[in-house]
Amino acid sequence: MACSYFLRTLPRTCLQSAKPILFNPARTFSSSRIQAMLTTELSETEISALRANKERLASDLHHSCQWGSGIRWGDGPTDTGMQRLALSEDDKSVRDWFIQTMKDLKCKVTVDEMGNIFAVRPGRRADVPATFIGSHLDTQPTGGRYDGILGVLAGIEVIKTMNDMGLETEGGVGVVDWTNEEGARFPMSMISSGVWAECIPLARAHNLKEVPTVASLPTAASAPETMKSALQKIGYLGDIPCSYKSTPMAAHFEVHIEQGPYLVSANQRVGVVTAVQAYRWFRLNVIGRDTHTGTTAFEHRADALYAFAQMMVRAREVAASKGCLASVGIVEVKPGSVNTVPGEVSFSLDIRGPETKLVTEVEKELRTDFDAIAATEGAGIGKPCRVEWTLDFDSPAVKFHEDCIDCVQQSAQAVVADASVADTKSLVRTIMSGAGHDSVFTSKRVPTSMIFIPCKDGLSHHPEEFSTADDCATGASVILQAVVRYDRKRFL
Repeated sequence: MACSYFLRTLPRTCLQSAKPILFNPARTFSSSRIQAMLTTELSETEISALRANKERLASDLHHSCQWGSGIRWGDGPTDTGMQRLALSEDDKSVRDWFIQTMKDLKCKVTVDEMGNIFAVRPGRRADVPATFIGSHLDTQPTGGRYDGILGVLAGIEVIKTMNDMGLETEGGVGVVDWTNEEGARFPMSMISSGVWAECIPLARAHNLKEVPTVASLPTAASAPETMKSALQKIGYLGDIPCSYKSTPMAAHFEVHIEQGPYLVSANQRVGVVTAVQAYRWFRLNVIGRDTHTGTTAFEHRADALYAFAQMMVRAREVAASKGCLASVGIVEVKPGSVNTVPGEVSFSLDIRGPETKLVTEVEKELRTDFDAIAATEGAGIGKPCRVEWTLDFDSPAVKFHEDCIDCVQQSAQAVVADASVADTKSLVRTIMSGAGHDSVFTSKRVPTSMIFIPCKDGLSHHPEEFSTADDCATGASVILQAVVRYDRKRFL
């Protein structure tokens, strides 16, 4: 009787409609829907039937995008990008909403000294750390509605689904919003998860100054905030130490749009992320000499911009030759006059590759080549250009934990099993992430893995970034099952 009552009261969206759930007849369930199911007692069939609520997830996601909506690209109510820079007033508003939502779901919420927000749904055991689902709510200045946001909202949906079912885990299940993952306002990506992992000093993070963007306040250039002052300004400088020791985790799972073309071009539904490629960020200055454009012949110039242009082309050539990527995202030219040959150019350089040693090889070759390019420009007047390098950020290649990967792989295959294709295994792809994520730093301290879903045209960091409600729900369903499987793996 209790089992049949449970089935009648259980929301349909929690379960896969195509396959019946086969409950263990030896087990009884509470008619109150509280403590109705224990993860350690679920069968594989029952776990494989778990599903997120597609409509609710989509509604919550777009509701959260009312704070910081950006460039409009269509006529629909959700056809906008996002401009929610970290620690802005819009970020404060969505943080306030996130905290209240999690408190309403009976989660315990804490905020650390980097503004990271941790919300934990208690498990049956209070003596062990929770398994976390994490991502970020800040966006690029011309970003979209899915990068990072989906990861946090999928975590909320997992908690809601567990509550709907009365599903009890042994360890707690948490959702974390990491601060300034994008590195758009404060120019160091994943900085707060890096402090949590004790890979980035707290003082360095707190003293990091904002840089102007198209979405910044005018004061970003004239009176830039530090991360600490911005945290204080919006009331999110928490009193809990930002450390994996103060806020321990059993594991960290993250669902994210792929931000690339592989899944969508192959008509695949899930990417099981096993690794993240290495990358390094540099700031370079090319120093030449300002001169008059009308009176200075080419052979008499030390044109910093011309030298930079050759460097940018060379960076692409060298990176491509080694199976890597090199990109210039910021360029500042001085003095910035139409009739003055530029005497100084500052630019960013982002080098990425599947292995740390390949990134090192690209850097080494470019240092040699850039010196040669600089030495040539201005050599005719005995005043050659010179180039200066500053390393801003170094993220070695990361391999995720086999236990977490296994949980994601099993869950992905289970979720796509109801697809109307002959070979559902072809819908799941093992993939390396080309972008950095907070999971890079969590992986240095706890077992970690990620889940990718397709995004239209592989487009991201753009207002038209888009993933379907079906794909978002698939990602949330996979992470729901993965967390349940990991809980069982810990305690069975």
